[in-house]
Amino acid sequence: MPHHDQLALLDPPANRRAGAPLPVLEERASRGASFHEVPVKAILNSPATTGMGFWSLNPYVGCEFGCTYCYARETHKWVTEKAGVKAVLPPWAAFEKQILVKTSAAHVLTRTLFPARLAGASLVIGTATDPYQPAERRFRLTRQILEALLGWRGLSLGLITKSPLILRDVDLLTQLAERHELSINISLASTDAGLLRRLEARSPAPHARLRALKGLTDAGLHAGLLIAPILPGISDSRAQLAALFQAGKDAGARYAVGAALRLGPAARTRFLPTWPRSSPSSPGATPAATAPAPAPARTTPRRSPGASGRCRRNSAILRRWG
Repeated sequence: MPHHDQLALLDPPANRRAGAPLPVLEERASRGASFHEVPVKAILNSPATTGMGFWSLNPYVGCEFGCTYCYARETHKWVTEKAGVKAVLPPWAAFEKQILVKTSAAHVLTRTLFPARLAGASLVIGTATDPYQPAERRFRLTRQILEALLGWRGLSLGLITKSPLILRDVDLLTQLAERHELSINISLASTDAGLLRRLEARSPAPHARLRALKGLTDAGLHAGLLIAPILPGISDSRAQLAALFQAGKDAGARYAVGAALRLGPAARTRFLPTWPRSSPSSPGATPAATAPAPAPARTTPRRSPGASGRCRRNSAILRRWG
């Protein structure tokens, strides 16, 4: 998300001096995490400001799951800078350890959501950080937002999560599906638990996500797999993708969609050192400290030598699984 969009949503309180810490709601020493209240004056991100073809909403800034490839890492830095908070941890660590909680999110949504303004576009919850990350057990912001959305009808809603905690809200999701068009995306990049543990430090295991998917589809909800990101040379082989499709089918997935890897500066810093250790083609071949630097920016796009082959291979998989 462009940083100017995030900054516009903040509402720094007049009685907090510049550089003062955001109010601490809770600290979890066992996880090395702290949770801070961040006031907001708006909660909806428009397609014009994000560059995406839908509206989005994120109850939290930062995420304990710690996915190395997450493109949203810079947002935490932008928000804390706007709030006038001095950096204590490096941005990559702050994103995972200092979770910003938009405690007034549901109230602000109720006050600012006008369906006509959406112009028929979808509203997707959890595009930047997981709405069912561990903080949700304590603060329940996502559930409050879903409850608020019961006040409207006829919207196109989406949810993206890696967490089986979503099953807590099956009753509420069922009610929402009766009022709106609702799609739930269970994000899973691989069925290889060992690979995911290296790429996603604290995310739920594949079997837990697939169990959540099955629970949602068994409840009659429209849910499917979001294979994201598809990692070149790491998780994009025919066998790996076929295993994902089969697992999704077994869990009752209504659909499967994929998304390519995108790496901003903060994500590159976190992701690239894990690449040599994670890649099946070169396990442990290159120490993390000598991970290759990003290639210089090009003015014209260039397809990688294996891209055509991958496209043909993936097209064949899609034809097989529909």
